[in-house]
Amino acid sequence: MSKSLFLLQENDGAVLLNFPHSGIYIPDEVIGQLNQLGKKMSDTDWHVPELYQFAKGQVTWLQATHSRYVVDLNRDPDGAALYQGQAGTDLCPITDFAGNEVYLPGNVPNIEQRKKQYFTSYHQQLSAQIERIKSLHGICVMVDCHSIASQVPRLFDGKLPDLNLGTFSGLSCSPALAKTASEALANSNFSFVSDGRFKGGWITRNYGRPEQDVHVLQLEISQSCYMDENRPQEYNSAKAKTLQKTLQQLLQAINVWVLHHKEIIR
Repeated sequence: MSKSLFLLQENDGAVLLNFPHSGIYIPDEVIGQLNQLGKKMSDTDWHVPELYQFAKGQVTWLQATHSRYVVDLNRDPDGAALYQGQAGTDLCPITDFAGNEVYLPGNVPNIEQRKKQYFTSYHQQLSAQIERIKSLHGICVMVDCHSIASQVPRLFDGKLPDLNLGTFSGLSCSPALAKTASEALANSNFSFVSDGRFKGGWITRNYGRPEQDVHVLQLEISQSCYMDENRPQEYNSAKAKTLQKTLQQLLQAINVWVLHHKEIIR
């Protein structure tokens, strides 16, 4: 029996949290093609839904169940690179972030089949939730929730800031919302940057349509903020508790902005 592609919890509020890279399920036909490194799923956004558990019941929640090694839900389905001239991974990754191969020799992913079977269905649901929320409020704000190791030399130099807000250089959301989110994140004990190395992936760029009142923010969190990185699957609840306070402040600020914006557009 096939596993559902997502976990969905609808809410009548205007905010949607999306978790495209937290899944760890790999179907048998895919796992049989992966080498031992691939089976470790090292590029997973570990424990990100757990970080946002406080928001369950207050937002619409869409969480991918399948690993990004099955299909990367945050890449252009036409194969275009997110950051021209910089290292990255593809719709169906054949290497990890360090550039190491994740498939057994002679095995390659069937990109069109995986796109049809996994990518399209997930994005149909994501689009439907955006439209449902917008029909209720006239506006939808999505936070695309991510994390990454604090140091990935192939992708960026040195250590990544703790909190990395992406707005596609201001194109994926209202400038006022970007300012609100930036102030909430900057007013913390964590290092912060807006539109730095990570400006937002395909989801942020594709769905962010502020002129249509669909506003998308991507938040990339350094895993050193809530994990012991030498034990990459181990959640550090003490570290996470401090981070969660900042995430709560972010969502509270977004909700206040939404209420104000709805008054303006009425």
